[in-house]
Amino acid sequence: MRRRGLPPARRSLAHKPLAMINLPADRHVLIAGPTASGKSALALALAERQGGVIVNADAIQVYRCWRVLSARPSAEEEARAPHALYGFLDAGADYSVGQWLRDLAPLLRSGARLIVTGGTGLYFSALTEGLAEIPPVPDDIRAEARARRDEHGIAHLLAELDAETAARIDQANPARVLRAWEVLRATGRGLARWQAETGPPLLPLGEAVPLRVDAPRDWLAARIERRFDAMLAGGALDEVRALLPDWRPDLPAAKAIGAPELAAHLRGEMTLAEARARAVAATRRFAKRQRTWFRARMRDWTGVDARDL
Repeated sequence: MRRRGLPPARRSLAHKPLAMINLPADRHVLIAGPTASGKSALALALAERQGGVIVNADAIQVYRCWRVLSARPSAEEEARAPHALYGFLDAGADYSVGQWLRDLAPLLRSGARLIVTGGTGLYFSALTEGLAEIPPVPDDIRAEARARRDEHGIAHLLAELDAETAARIDQANPARVLRAWEVLRATGRGLARWQAETGPPLLPLGEAVPLRVDAPRDWLAARIERRFDAMLAGGALDEVRALLPDWRPDLPAAKAIGAPELAAHLRGEMTLAEARARAVAATRRFAKRQRTWFRARMRDWTGVDARDL
């Protein structure tokens, strides 16, 4: 019996039932997918069944202030299997894909089987394809970039990029545009040129079992809405309230979806219902970008239908 809304030929080409996927216990596993698609639950199930260290590949789950709002594994879930790179940074700490690779490298060298899971596609591409060794951007240039963004808008920064970089980056992602501008300003070379000199990957794709969790749009939208309501019930407002005295829009942890909306509610700028609606809408837009990115960049990964998990 096929699922409604997905032609049988397409589903058979795109996905495999999880039970039919070869998951040798001595191979690292990569699990990528959009937010709310069930990645963490799958990672935990595999770790409990076969062993392994679950490693975070989500750029927001690194912040200790957001256990609920980032859907980080609960304390009870963390007690059921080893977890790494979750909730270890202060809200004001910058964190890059390069630093993530440096933090992950000792785990690879340890000999443990890793189950790397998350929704930050750039982490996975850097891990399996390599990452250019770009010099650190000085703090004064970071400050200049943010000042120019705030005064003129992200389109102004995009217009100043070299043509090769502008054609390659995700222009709809302000953080990517900001990063590209900082690199050009700091080094005099476009990000695309640095990326052309990418070194070997820490974990070549052929040495791992790569799983891409696919989720239909409407099914995922309903999950996102239910999960945000669960976050509200589970203490998300309290997490934002605790950060409110130090809140500023450029705070690294403020990138968490839902955080700006809940902060605005706590400041009396909108009702909780309005904050909820905006946060859910923002999460859906984010999931759409993730799904598009994964389809384009992870075609060779084994597809798993989120509805089968």
